[in-house]
Amino acid sequence: MLAERPLFLLGFMGSGKTYLGRQLAALLHRPFVDLDERLEQQEGCSISELFSRDGEALFREKERRCLQAIPLFNQVIATGGGTPCHADNMQYMSRCGHTVYLQVDPEVLYERLLPQTANRPLLKGLSGEALRRFIHCTLQERIPFYQQAHTIACADRLTATQLLRLLQDAA
Repeated sequence: MLAERPLFLLGFMGSGKTYLGRQLAALLHRPFVDLDERLEQQEGCSISELFSRDGEALFREKERRCLQAIPLFNQVIATGGGTPCHADNMQYMSRCGHTVYLQVDPEVLYERLLPQTANRPLLKGLSGEALRRFIHCTLQERIPFYQQAHTIACADRLTATQLLRLLQDAA
């Protein structure tokens, strides 16, 4: 499973896809691709600017095209939190590589996301109970997509070394 197929990391915003992805790629001596960063480079602006300029529907279409334009070889790819939930992205990733859902407890997500609400388009203006409700409701909508992943890893306190071990054990 780890040989030459891309590893797609998916999960809610704040689940550690980029953080763990960079470390996992280094452990595996593979290139790392952050889908959001790739999209920002392609479009010449931030994800927040894309959302406000184009709206979510056009953003998701650009995200899908960007995902499918990434060359498929043995790299680690951190997706956006909503990537698996739109178009045929989940099926595409499952067919082309190995998908890993970084599952994080909603309260841990809240603690991680609270200081970042200004930088995340879907969280702008949210705090306290409104942020908790958003996390809970959005997570409930996305879980059916996330749970289609080949591997599900509890990522509340997961390290890249532990994730690597989990992937090797599953192989």
